[in-house]
Amino acid sequence: MTLSLDIGNLANLYEANKITPADVIDEVYARISAKGVTPDWITLVDKAAAKAQASEAPRGSLYGIPFAVKDNIDVAGLPTTCACPAFAYTPERSATVVERLLAAGAILIGKTNLDQFATGLNGTRSPYGIPTSVFDPAYISGGSSSGSAVVVAGGLVSFSLGTDTAGSGRVPAAFNNIVGLKPTKGIVSTHGVVPACKSQDAVSIFALTVADTAKVAEVAIAFDKDDGFARADAPPFAVETVARPLKVGIPNAPLSFFEDNEYRRLYHHTIDRLAGLGVEITPFNFAPFRDTASMLYDGPWVAERLYAIDGMEEHDLNPVVADIVRGGTAKTALQTFESLYRLAELRRAADAEWKRMDVMVLPTAGTTYKISDMLADPIRLNSNLGAYTNFVNLLDLAALAVPAGFRDDGIPFGVTLIGPAFSDGKLATIGDALHRALPGCKLGGTETQLEETNRVKVRPSNKTAIQVAVVGAHLSGQPLNSQLTERNAVYRETSRTAAGYRLYVLPDTTPPKPGLVYEGSGPGGIEVEIWEMDDAAFGSFVALIPPPLGIGTLLLEDGRKVKGFLCESHATIGAEEITAFRGWRAWLGRSAFA
Repeated sequence: MTLSLDIGNLANLYEANKITPADVIDEVYARISAKGVTPDWITLVDKAAAKAQASEAPRGSLYGIPFAVKDNIDVAGLPTTCACPAFAYTPERSATVVERLLAAGAILIGKTNLDQFATGLNGTRSPYGIPTSVFDPAYISGGSSSGSAVVVAGGLVSFSLGTDTAGSGRVPAAFNNIVGLKPTKGIVSTHGVVPACKSQDAVSIFALTVADTAKVAEVAIAFDKDDGFARADAPPFAVETVARPLKVGIPNAPLSFFEDNEYRRLYHHTIDRLAGLGVEITPFNFAPFRDTASMLYDGPWVAERLYAIDGMEEHDLNPVVADIVRGGTAKTALQTFESLYRLAELRRAADAEWKRMDVMVLPTAGTTYKISDMLADPIRLNSNLGAYTNFVNLLDLAALAVPAGFRDDGIPFGVTLIGPAFSDGKLATIGDALHRALPGCKLGGTETQLEETNRVKVRPSNKTAIQVAVVGAHLSGQPLNSQLTERNAVYRETSRTAAGYRLYVLPDTTPPKPGLVYEGSGPGGIEVEIWEMDDAAFGSFVALIPPPLGIGTLLLEDGRKVKGFLCESHATIGAEEITAFRGWRAWLGRSAFA
């Protein structure tokens, strides 16, 4: 039987000691070799390096899970090209979201192809080749996150990262029979992501199931002070219970399917399946959403795309991308403010429609196209693909694309569930139910049946999430980190303490541990990791902590207060102070400072 790379299956096999991450890496690279690297990948991690990752991977919630990254997202030591060789650079640090995934034990396989500078919804605008639908090589893969979707649908990795400004994390999901989460803006860090339209960009997640997407989102979603657009008020991601009766909105006027009657039929079948799940189907006025969608490329936001390509020579750009971005030079400050005022009016009108419904369901795209047709008419046909996606980020909405059947010719169709900001967890619950209501559904282009995989897990309402700051032996990769991961704790972020704290090496401790003490006069700035767990797990975790260590309240450099490790001051008398290193890891690697 072919090994399914869905996260739930791999996790079960690891737990039963039936397979190792090295085995999975061997299988992944064998599959890539069989298919060929291009046009789906731009840079592939060397197999030996991937195996080295696997051998050192922290046993976090994504332990041993292979993934890919769209090549406009930084990975330390690998080139970031944005599908433009003349733009390429090699970053020293990975994007925050990549760091979080690696800290949870995921294994990076490589960086994937995309529409150049993430400009396009079709996948044909790259000098590295044209990825195609896994169901028919004559058809587009969708874009701009083309390679990221294809490598998941083709069973080459378990999940991937894309980006989504106009629909790039949703359209490729629909065209390849997989799930695509476009989170609420600002809840997944875009630090280390080359912007397409910085004020509207979001990092997206592709996976084979909604449950897998949620598993990745639990790790990826966290506040990042290094991201100027990050939202400190965002709640941690959690799959939510959906209140009844759920009101699902559908437009009260006919939608355009661009003469694709098969897609029209499949959309109406989806509405019937939703009704069969017991939801209330509610008509709403789609006009403010439609009018907002038209603004993304007709308005001043196209000028924002100039930011990423500033200084690039036009001959280095894809001609279609150059034509689109060049249009931004004509936008004036007056037009910008006019558009902002118009967007505010449309947002107010859209808010009124949200009072009628909890979520809306739309076709992810009204149709799809053959590659030859797209190349012949690249602007108009690409615009058609964004009719039901372009408004989402401008109106600050969350979206989840799920498979919804196949045309008679075998080409997949998908729908997108869309909700207000921070409804990501609710969408996961609804999306999983809708996906599983599809008869005989398989994962992407693989032979694995959806019914064989894990359902999403709703967080019990009687559990409270508690964040804990760890400073020493419980850090990622350290000897006691398993005490967190065994309790399904989720890494949220790396931060530093406020002033007033000092750090010491505690004598005669096994494994070696530091002691963090608040003395008022200390310089602070001590590195900590924030982990999150439910209240039951927190209780059992605290019970493991030996004196002189304990859990108290820590003040972080940004003013937040969290629970965290503190040491009784008497234990540090005569102990070596290591505050100057600003963290336990730095002290452990002190030879590098010699």
